[in-house]
Amino acid sequence: MKLRQSVNTKQKLSHTLRSWLPILRADISSLKETLDEMSKDNPFIEISSGNEITSTNTPKKQRTEYRKNALSNEIEAMQTSQKSLYDVLFEQIEPTLFLAKKSQKIAYAIIDNLNPNGYFDVDIEQFAKDIGESVEDVEQVRQKFKYLEPKGVGAVDLLESFMFQLNHQELEDDVAKCAKKIIEDFENIEKYQNEPRFSDAIRVIKRFHNPPAIEYQNEVVQIIPDIFIENKNSKLTVMLNDSYYPNIEIELGGIDAKFDFVKDKIKEAKSLVDALEMRKATLTKIALMIVDYQYDFFMGGAIKPMKLDDLANDLERHHSTISRAIANKYLSCERGIFPIKSFFAVGLGEDKETSNREIKEYIKEVIKNEDRKKPLSDNKILQKVQEKFGIKLGRRTVTKYRIQANIASSSERKKLYLLE
Repeated sequence: MKLRQSVNTKQKLSHTLRSWLPILRADISSLKETLDEMSKDNPFIEISSGNEITSTNTPKKQRTEYRKNALSNEIEAMQTSQKSLYDVLFEQIEPTLFLAKKSQKIAYAIIDNLNPNGYFDVDIEQFAKDIGESVEDVEQVRQKFKYLEPKGVGAVDLLESFMFQLNHQELEDDVAKCAKKIIEDFENIEKYQNEPRFSDAIRVIKRFHNPPAIEYQNEVVQIIPDIFIENKNSKLTVMLNDSYYPNIEIELGGIDAKFDFVKDKIKEAKSLVDALEMRKATLTKIALMIVDYQYDFFMGGAIKPMKLDDLANDLERHHSTISRAIANKYLSCERGIFPIKSFFAVGLGEDKETSNREIKEYIKEVIKNEDRKKPLSDNKILQKVQEKFGIKLGRRTVTKYRIQANIASSSERKKLYLLE
């Protein structure tokens, strides 16, 4: 009897665990979609979004239809009022500029291969081969993009984009010539400071879009945190974002639960409910451990070294399980919204008490406050890091951290400061 009971418990746990891993992996915004997919063959499961506000007086079917219609109307309104970069460009591929069908075909292919910044940064030889055209024909068509909106799109890099945008300006000849000189020799921008129209040319260049498709990049992506950390009188409280969790209901609709098919489906439904609860429990435990390890951060300090393995060991879970649990999950606190994985930092130095995150933040601060006429080289930044933290690092590590923070090199920063 005990053996049978043990086997049944293990089977139930095994089924729940199979459901748990995909649910654990899903981020909170796609959780309902994941549950819908997992329950699509189960007619007795009803899943509703946790963040929906509905009137209790309205019948369920009517509420669903209303939500569907309202959402459709909203999407339709957005589609008619907002056009993507690609839509705008496709509309401009007209016979007045691209006369031959072949030119139009190449232009459409170029648009399809622009990156989100509006640059054509592909291997042009391979591209030409893929579409069955010559490099010369592709380049001839691409050069016509200098006449399209947004200005600068279709260029291979920033400087060519500036040249494309210069083409749209109505300038005095000497200002246009000076601007052209500066762009063509951008590496040595400082040597043109004594040119008579230098200031005017710089003012023109500063108005250029960088990157060219920047106006199409202002779409706000909503981040929904899984965890909230509240600080009340220096006491930290962990809360799960329960309001966004989908609700799972088992609805038999008068069908006798004694049938084997029905019993199996009810069991599946209960496993799904258990798996969702396990997700909540796991993330809550992870949040509590993060608060314990990173208490100083939530009080305004720096992130301390913390390994994924430390958390896995403390929670008695496999490393890969914790990795799944924190992927694409966010935590909200007084200091902002952070990816949960950002709380895991490598310890540096002999005592392993300094985190790489702490060093990255320090590098950003140093560069922010540097002398703009003499930007700091990576070697100078390295010296400051070593003096501050008393640790040994390689210059390549500083360079890597700078690049990860999307900060230009000292020579590039000098040119950017001049533009500002």
